[in-house]
Amino acid sequence: MDEDGLWFLWREAALECLNADCRRRYPLTEKLFACPACGEVLQIAYELRERAPEAVRARWRERRLSEDPLDQSGVWRFRECLPPIAPERVVTLREGNTPLYRARFAAQYAGVHHLFFKHLGFNPTGSFKDYGMTVAVSQARVLGAHVLICASTGNTSASMAAYAARAGMRALVLIPSEHVALGKVAQALEYGAVTLQVRGASFDTVLHLVRELSARPEVYLLNSLNPFRIEGQKTIFIELLDQLGWEVPDHLVVPGGNLGNSAALFKAMEELRRLGLIARFPKLTIVQAQGASPLADAVARGAKRITPVPHPRTHATAIRIGHPVNWRRALQALEATGGFCLAVSEAEIADAKAAIGRDGIGCEPASAATVAGIKKLRDEGKLAPTETIVALLTGHLLKDPEYTLRYHAGQLEDALTGRRIGGRLANPPIPVEPRLDAIAQYLYDEGLPHRR
Repeated sequence: MDEDGLWFLWREAALECLNADCRRRYPLTEKLFACPACGEVLQIAYELRERAPEAVRARWRERRLSEDPLDQSGVWRFRECLPPIAPERVVTLREGNTPLYRARFAAQYAGVHHLFFKHLGFNPTGSFKDYGMTVAVSQARVLGAHVLICASTGNTSASMAAYAARAGMRALVLIPSEHVALGKVAQALEYGAVTLQVRGASFDTVLHLVRELSARPEVYLLNSLNPFRIEGQKTIFIELLDQLGWEVPDHLVVPGGNLGNSAALFKAMEELRRLGLIARFPKLTIVQAQGASPLADAVARGAKRITPVPHPRTHATAIRIGHPVNWRRALQALEATGGFCLAVSEAEIADAKAAIGRDGIGCEPASAATVAGIKKLRDEGKLAPTETIVALLTGHLLKDPEYTLRYHAGQLEDALTGRRIGGRLANPPIPVEPRLDAIAQYLYDEGLPHRR
């Protein structure tokens, strides 16, 4: 505990069932990923202490200059908001500390004035998953697990494999048979994970298999239904507010896959408001791909439950999920914050991704769903151009370079229709003769109609 007693902002912590009709609680020392009584997802519930908000913020600011490995992590720097894990059990790669950029080209493209990108792709393994993985793998150490397991379309496997290697643990990755970005699989292989590609299986089928395997005492599940991963991902919002000087933006826009980020961000909002660190919520908007949009479809129907999509289709592989685990919390977040939920087309995602690239930033396809959604909402008159908007970019450009090359070469096909996507911002390579005059003309914009 820190000398000033700020190490924890809560009196008690326990696993709690999210089913309002159940709400059973279990000790954190039990290895549980669903409520034994009703089968619902679990979260970590806290009995919070009263603390002076400015004292808490000041402590977090001071740690920016610390050489302590925990303070140098953008997750453990905010450890007062995390479960009780002893420092010697923590597995960290100095995750977090990801940049906040002001968008210019992409803001103009979307029709807004104040657009910021919180780029989570600058984590050690190139995606937001590291925020949650450091906490969950640390908890696996606490529980004495020896084997880490996950189902993944790519990013989860890369992150889990890296943290398993760091902790000296065995990693087993199950991936669907198709539609997995090779750059992400390469990471899991490089970090030493045993990687099994399950024939004919979707992500949801693979997730069911790993849930069954995780019942073994030595095996620990690392998908987003793991409540300790959600805890780590809360710090995305805390870190963002720290970067914004604790000014809450009007809108926070996220891609929607398994909806773990949506659940984590909303949980952070609730806890920070209870602690007096914020006075209001930003409107949380969740954007899905049209071929994998169970939550957006439910919201459009006014339904209280999702209808799973049995065969989701989108090139944005990180959000190619038809039965998201955290849909219930995502619906609660939308209702509580007044945010939007919508689906965007493959072409809208592809063009938005290119627009983000024109800001010198870049991201993987799923991240670009945010800007596609912002543009769509602005075109529909649902966003004011002067509102402050923060979009989370969840993965690095180099996660899926093949997608980028196909887009700019005019070879990217719509995952739903099979038709070629005519990229509005395509920037193909130009063959030229080996002469100075042939090359010199491209020192200027004349003759480059694809530039806008």
